[in-house]
Amino acid sequence: MIKLPVRALIIVALVLVGVSACGFKLREAQALPNGIEQIFLTGVEQNSPLRREVRKYLKVYQIPYVTQTPQTKQEQTVAIYLMPETLDRRLLSLFPTGQVAEYELVLTIRFQVAFAGQEARFVEFDVTREYQDDPDAILAKSRELDLVLSELRQLAADRMIRMLPSLDSRAL
Repeated sequence: MIKLPVRALIIVALVLVGVSACGFKLREAQALPNGIEQIFLTGVEQNSPLRREVRKYLKVYQIPYVTQTPQTKQEQTVAIYLMPETLDRRLLSLFPTGQVAEYELVLTIRFQVAFAGQEARFVEFDVTREYQDDPDAILAKSRELDLVLSELRQLAADRMIRMLPSLDSRAL
């Protein structure tokens, strides 16, 4: 058996008391509100990169989804309608030559979500990243931009799924 000094035991006890006193408790991650069995996922662009990311994250969170209109009207279905994403670039800095050195990429995500028996809610949020440009390495920077956009879509898809419980007015 390992013997710990008295001081270490007191510190551990104080930390445990402090954490429990502030109301902290471990919970299991809940991606969907209670009573929801599946998600109906649709949108303007049927095979957009954002839609692929959302489908991937639904699988990660083990949330069943359908992409075709359900044959029967189920009370346990959430409908998500993805609208086209928009990408905006804001100038952050310039090289001494006047060429752009750094951008802020802003990916705006818009979607509607409708829970059974509720009106559809419109949601819009931005995901941002800084991107350094180099006019001398156009090919490499083009590939890097694609990777950054892919990362932004991953963050957006994860955020969409995580905000679903807060959008359900039954939970309020």
